[in-house]
Amino acid sequence: MTFTPNDRPTRSPSGTVVPVLAFAGIVVAVMQTLLVPVIKDLPQLLDTSPADATWVLTSTLLSGAVATPIMGRLGDLHGKRRLLVLSLAVMVVGALISALTSALIPMIVGRTLQGFAMGAIPLGIGLMRDLLPRERLGSAMALMSSSIGVGGGLALPAAALVAQHSDWHALFYGAAGLGVLAIALTLIAVPESSVRAKGSFDLPGAFGLSAGLVLFLLPITKGSDWGWTSGTTLGLFAAAAVVLVLWGVMELRRAAPLVDLRTTARPAVLFTNLASIMVGVSFFVVSLVLPQLLQLPTSTGYGLGQSMVVAGLLVAPLGLTMMITAPVYARLSARHGPRTTLILGLLIIGIGYGAGLGLMSAAWQALVISVLLGAGIGLAYSSLPALIIGAVPAEETGAANGLNTLMRSVGTSVSSAVIGMVLANTATTVNGVAIPTLHGFRLSFLIATGAVALGLLLALFLPKPDRTPLLRASSEEEAGLARAEAVLRGFRGRVLDPAGLPVARARVTLIDRGGRRAGSTLSAEDGSYALPVPAAGPYVLAAQAPGHAPLASSATHPGAERAVDLDLSLPARQVVA
Repeated sequence: MTFTPNDRPTRSPSGTVVPVLAFAGIVVAVMQTLLVPVIKDLPQLLDTSPADATWVLTSTLLSGAVATPIMGRLGDLHGKRRLLVLSLAVMVVGALISALTSALIPMIVGRTLQGFAMGAIPLGIGLMRDLLPRERLGSAMALMSSSIGVGGGLALPAAALVAQHSDWHALFYGAAGLGVLAIALTLIAVPESSVRAKGSFDLPGAFGLSAGLVLFLLPITKGSDWGWTSGTTLGLFAAAAVVLVLWGVMELRRAAPLVDLRTTARPAVLFTNLASIMVGVSFFVVSLVLPQLLQLPTSTGYGLGQSMVVAGLLVAPLGLTMMITAPVYARLSARHGPRTTLILGLLIIGIGYGAGLGLMSAAWQALVISVLLGAGIGLAYSSLPALIIGAVPAEETGAANGLNTLMRSVGTSVSSAVIGMVLANTATTVNGVAIPTLHGFRLSFLIATGAVALGLLLALFLPKPDRTPLLRASSEEEAGLARAEAVLRGFRGRVLDPAGLPVARARVTLIDRGGRRAGSTLSAEDGSYALPVPAAGPYVLAAQAPGHAPLASSATHPGAERAVDLDLSLPARQVVA
């Protein structure tokens, strides 16, 4: 069954849905941050070379990138809670495998399985859209979207403390325990959504996208080891381009694609996803630079000489501020729209990195940078799912947010590769050990500032907020408001029989140019109907009622805040003798 804006689930969610789903997102972030305190020790811990040890991190990135859009689409088809629980269960299995080994290959297998948890973020956002009343949705999605940063910021000092005072395998046992707790809470407190997409799972599309992503992300993460101009790196980039182009052509021809590229090409979706890449870049730069700056010895002349735990505590406000920003975002977005809050967030991030160029000489300055960037990134991250949800049908929420989460992951991957290369090329050697320089740190902040400027430019191309009520109403008063707004924006008119009399309870369905249902409603007792439109363009309005032949009428909506009057006259049913 697929819900329309006029439908509502039969079971009302409890007040624990939001914190439980946000906790699941935080658990995912904890999984990603686990190994940060022991990255430099991985070759010794796994008895392998530094180049091979990086596969422990690369495998998680690749599996997460592949799993995110696939899990989102499967959630749309078969139930978002079901796939959320499955994602967390796969993560728990992977964490236990990693906890029980010190060998490279089993560790890579475990970390690969842990990457599947990345699908929990878009699935959680999709569940919120399906289950929550409209007045709670803004702050809830903001918290869920920011949970990846919140969990990372909070987990860093905790992981550092465990790594310093216990066996490093305890990190994985802790992640597995958190995963089991998240699964239990989800099963207890979160009802399954009844919203379903039509069609079947696009298996060829999943294979094509997976191959393209692996071919693209692999040279990004390993390019510094292989050489950016090596035949392997350039060959993989070329292969990725070919595979992704062929995949796109195939998806455009499929009736039920894994990723609806026509929807993705809408300006509201396209520019949001492109801006998401830049936000991902800016988020990861501070995560790479500040911990290193804080932990370098003071003998370097610029290092701040802090312990691993203290460095984690000083960076933790990055995540805490993101969490605190969620309710602030909800109020700002309700008044000005998510486009404005995204622009505001990017401006604050730019100010934070600009100020950070001159604030690298004391530990308290790192704290100021963390708070400032946390506020900006929190606003930006919170805006992204609202922009996506406002531009896609309800039954495509999981896949669309999965793709958006993937774009953020691409941004962090590019950031990791570029900043890693910058810090390596500007490093100085002391007693045979390469140490990042202050010049390298500042250059990294400049790159982040440039990424934010590009993201700001992309955000300015976003269409102005469409306040069409795409989300289900939460009360009779909300439903009345939604109907009133639909009358003012979209198609409106009456359904009439062949004699010109009104037809009550006729089903009127809005179909977009791609053949997808964009809305549906029942005519009132006087035959009147009103349907909002997601965007300007050509549509087909199909009307049907018992005792009458169906009707399909083509019409074009010019957009803007106006209604198009269109009466639908049902033809007489043909009787065959």
